[in-house]
Amino acid sequence: MADTASKTPSRYTRLLTNTAVFTVGKLLSKLLTFFMIGLYTACLTEAEFGTAELITGAANLLIPLACVGISEGIFRSAAARDGDKEAFFTNGLLVYGVGSVVFLCLTPLMGLIPRFADSVWLIAAYVVVANLHTVVSQYLCAIGRTKLFAGQGILNTALVIGLNILFLPVLDFGVAGYVSSIILADLLTTVFLVIVTRLWRAVRPRSVSRKTISAMLKFCLPLVPTTIFWWITGVSDRYMVDWICSPELNGLYTAAYKVPNLLIYAISIFDSAWKLSVSSEGDPEARTAFYTRVWRVYTTVAFIGGGCLILFSHLCARVLFATQYESAWVYIPTLTLATIFTALCTFLGSVYFASKKTVGSMLTALAGAALNIGLNLLLIPKFEAMGASVATFISYFAVCILRLVTGRRLIPFKGEWGRLTVNTLLTGTLSVLVTVSESVSISSVAMYAVAAGVLVLLLAFNARPTIELARDAKRLLKSR
Repeated sequence: MADTASKTPSRYTRLLTNTAVFTVGKLLSKLLTFFMIGLYTACLTEAEFGTAELITGAANLLIPLACVGISEGIFRSAAARDGDKEAFFTNGLLVYGVGSVVFLCLTPLMGLIPRFADSVWLIAAYVVVANLHTVVSQYLCAIGRTKLFAGQGILNTALVIGLNILFLPVLDFGVAGYVSSIILADLLTTVFLVIVTRLWRAVRPRSVSRKTISAMLKFCLPLVPTTIFWWITGVSDRYMVDWICSPELNGLYTAAYKVPNLLIYAISIFDSAWKLSVSSEGDPEARTAFYTRVWRVYTTVAFIGGGCLILFSHLCARVLFATQYESAWVYIPTLTLATIFTALCTFLGSVYFASKKTVGSMLTALAGAALNIGLNLLLIPKFEAMGASVATFISYFAVCILRLVTGRRLIPFKGEWGRLTVNTLLTGTLSVLVTVSESVSISSVAMYAVAAGVLVLLLAFNARPTIELARDAKRLLKSR
């Protein structure tokens, strides 16, 4: 126990350091991307914006399939304290190459889908280049080049913004310009990383091993269906709104998704640092205590951040969206509530990642995907996009509960069910109040006053863990 205690400060210091580095890089990148919504909604019609997001959504579905999720295998293997990191990278790169060739051979089959007949090779380029960028950047992150990893995120975002400005308002390339800017930015960023790190020196053909490849695939293959099921839960509703309702309504719904994505951006910063920390943690007892403490802080940040976004949903829409998109604000509160539980599911997914029990992650994601499809088919025909947002929330909530129950069998950290229940009730109430604020006979000012009161209760309920977080951060900073 004494040994465990002595190591504890270094664990939290490492997590805080990695989080700070990723915050500088990723948060700046994500904020810049977030504020580009105004450009997108000004240059693209509702139907075009919806189509562009459907194309990138389809590409994101195909990304793990094209190279069997090998980037996760590279990251998990190279981040461990033992093992030949360059061998993991070389074997992973081989899997990426073979997978990409097979994918490109099968690409013409996408032309059989009418919705994507004109964008088959655009999607293919997006998938191949995005996978290469991920493989390279994840490896560099895993071997400790975290500052470079954060910096390349800023570079990538700057390139996307610059190319968007060139392709949309200047050259008026429309949907093709929107997607091409992402592809070119990924490609140029990857070339930069390879040159700066002389990454070709890490490729050692003699280290190619069937045993190494098999071990990596055993870890990452279950993550492929997990990603697909996760995509179904998070993206399929847009395809259904487009199909059942209209491309224009899907454009509004897609724009509404962009606001709660701000919470996902913040969570993804921590998630990168968190995975890096738990992947190198070998002491089971210390890891359990680590999870318990971080889970409490994580839920506090997620619910408070989500609650603030919910209260200011309409204001965000007015500031960020072009006038014709402003009515999309009504979907933001429910989608933000769903996003809170997306964040919690992401954290709980790290339990399977750290334990190398990724089948559990796959099964819980499957349950969420099946529930989401059923609810979408039931609710969208009757309630349109609002039905889709409710279906998304229920699905993520169900996966969160499943993962909390099953994940604690692998790492028995404290789930704090009472806090989770109260936080859910408060944010749920806040979401309902804001959503109906302008559609009931009661004054919208009065409704917002009540909603603000609920947010104050949420802040008060989470005051203690927030204070503890501030104290811990201050203490850790002083210790450095």
